[in-house]
Amino acid sequence: MPRLDLVLPFLSWLRLQTRRSLRQDLLVGLSGAILALPQSIAYALIAGLPAEYGLYAAIVPVMIACLWGSSWHLICGPTAALSVVLYASVSPLAVSGSDDYITLVLLLTFLGGIFQLLLGLLRFGAVVNFVSHSVVLGFTLGAAVVIALGQLPNLLGMDLPSQATALKTFQELLGHAGEIDLPSLALGLGTLVLGLLLKLWRPRWPGLLISLVCVSLIAWMLPSIFGHVQRVPGFVGQLPPLSPLPLLDLELILRLLPSAVAVGMLGLVTSLSIARSLSARSEQLTDANQEVRAQGLSNIVGAFFSGYLSAGSFTRSGLSYEAGARSPMAGVFSALWVGIFALTGAGLIAHLPIPAMAGSILLICWGLVDHRGMRALLRVSRSEFLVMALTTAATLLLELQTAIYAGVLASLFFYLKRTSRPRVQQSRENDADVLRVGGSIFFGAAHYLQVRLQRCQGPHVVIDARQINFIDYSGVDMLHREARRLRRNGGCLTLQRARPQVIEELQKLEGATQCPIRFED
Repeated sequence: MPRLDLVLPFLSWLRLQTRRSLRQDLLVGLSGAILALPQSIAYALIAGLPAEYGLYAAIVPVMIACLWGSSWHLICGPTAALSVVLYASVSPLAVSGSDDYITLVLLLTFLGGIFQLLLGLLRFGAVVNFVSHSVVLGFTLGAAVVIALGQLPNLLGMDLPSQATALKTFQELLGHAGEIDLPSLALGLGTLVLGLLLKLWRPRWPGLLISLVCVSLIAWMLPSIFGHVQRVPGFVGQLPPLSPLPLLDLELILRLLPSAVAVGMLGLVTSLSIARSLSARSEQLTDANQEVRAQGLSNIVGAFFSGYLSAGSFTRSGLSYEAGARSPMAGVFSALWVGIFALTGAGLIAHLPIPAMAGSILLICWGLVDHRGMRALLRVSRSEFLVMALTTAATLLLELQTAIYAGVLASLFFYLKRTSRPRVQQSRENDADVLRVGGSIFFGAAHYLQVRLQRCQGPHVVIDARQINFIDYSGVDMLHREARRLRRNGGCLTLQRARPQVIEELQKLEGATQCPIRFED
């Protein structure tokens, strides 16, 4: 049974379900589906896909992630940030919305899922910690601006070609400022204003869905004014169709691989951040590696069922927790409700005006920006705020997957800069210089500590090593050389209160009897 639970982890909680808990999860799932419907359609349009692919991404991938994941409240599906990265990655290779474009998006989803699953199988769930919270904040802010600029032509009733960066999109908008269609603008702004009012007045209501329905009814009742406004293309109601992937072209895979790694990491960081946040509130233990495996499996399987890349959703996961979900069955029921709508309500989507969808997407973009988190980051750490600002700038000026790498590199740079100068307190006791080192001695910090040792005036140097948790070969070699230098000058180097693993590493180089360093308790 333990092995079976490892392969089918949902068995550990499925056998505990009762009729009451299932009824509660069924109602929570319905609320989540009502929230997911307009979001999923909007995200599909952001990704350059037909509207129905947003619904497909909210069905099979969601069920797989809920059944194989470890969090009881994390709900996955298409997200705005991943949608815009997918569009930026694939649009240079094919015309958005075409069959070739859809095939490439699903192939990219499959590759991203393979990358995520490998990380989970190798138990590398902690790798996502290298993408700091400041990088996520900066990328989300930049992605919100990129999405908003990309939707402005639809809001204004313009037919403009898509651009690779936000700067080029802004320049294109300025060049066509005289082509604004006022009825389209009225529908878009009406959706945005009504959605904001509902969010402030009744935050628990599905404001996005209500505003879309109201504006669509107005456009339908006034064909003389809004008859020319473009609508979302309709589709045949069906469950997610099977989508066999193309023959694996090595050249194409190598071209998509950097984007697959970028979207895979971004999806994992988003999902694990949400899962950790909810687990802290619900006091439920989560397994990062299991969650990573579940995300990878959901995208691999989802790619064969026409579902493009999915990840944890802030809004849907928060709703699941606040509404009192008893188990991951709430997410499974949510996916089933979306599937029912995909079968029965497809014709209604054709009545949605594209400017109204653009207004709803702008509302989503506003919700993406974490104003409180940015203010807190500025108060706590100026260097982390700079990382966030650099990531945001890279998101606006570069391709989005490149912006993620730039943010990670900037975050690692500041981390290495900080750890390369460990805190050292120097004092004089009797005839020895005492250095209290607060931090590990690794290749980045070895030179700085060597300089501090050579500045000591006396031949006897004592290092208080209580706070040294780790030492690598560069640190061992440096301390041995400094100990021999002090011995030639008639002194010695002594480590006090060193941890056993540190002493062991220092004695490995020349053996315990030949080690030039003295150790004291």
